[in-house]
Amino acid sequence: MATDVASPPEGAAERILEAACDLIAADGIDEVRIARVARRAGASTALVHHYFSTREELLEQALVHSFELAGDERFQPPAGVHETATEALARGIAESLPLPGAQEREWVLWVELWLRAVREPELRPVAARLYRRYRDWMVELIGAGIARGEFGADVDAEAAADVAMALIDGAGVRALIDDPGMDVEAARRLVAERLGAELGLDPTALA
Repeated sequence: MATDVASPPEGAAERILEAACDLIAADGIDEVRIARVARRAGASTALVHHYFSTREELLEQALVHSFELAGDERFQPPAGVHETATEALARGIAESLPLPGAQEREWVLWVELWLRAVREPELRPVAARLYRRYRDWMVELIGAGIARGEFGADVDAEAAADVAMALIDGAGVRALIDDPGMDVEAARRLVAERLGAELGLDPTALA
């Protein structure tokens, strides 16, 4: 049953954002409407508008929500688990590629944002802000490995982060579209090999 705006339940906004993300991934941004998001979230259109004044605001916030949630899971160590910097980076790489399920959905959302930002310049600052956050996470991981002596002392963390992102994005797109020459496992091996050389690591440490 649709939810009354007067007493929105706890977590309603997040449920609406998740519903929007599901619809964007399934049908593309251009097909997403407030009424469809409301139905999927089990809410009223009035409740959706209570949190998001326009469709564009909802779509933008859904993309930001998805990216931040995925990034927190990808780059933060699991509770109670001690990881070396190398292990954390290997996990970050694996969880950044379009494996079937939630990670593939995140990739579809990324592609939607890329395409939308190309057509609509006002969305470019959103994409740039998310990329900065992504880069910050990667720099932090690589910087930790340098500080602990796991990566080469002469490694430039920021330059290496740019290499990592370029490898993940390039190989990930090919895996996402089922390129016969680059499935997800091949993408992970490629990133591990090239980034391992950049960091002074045996590539198997990242694979």
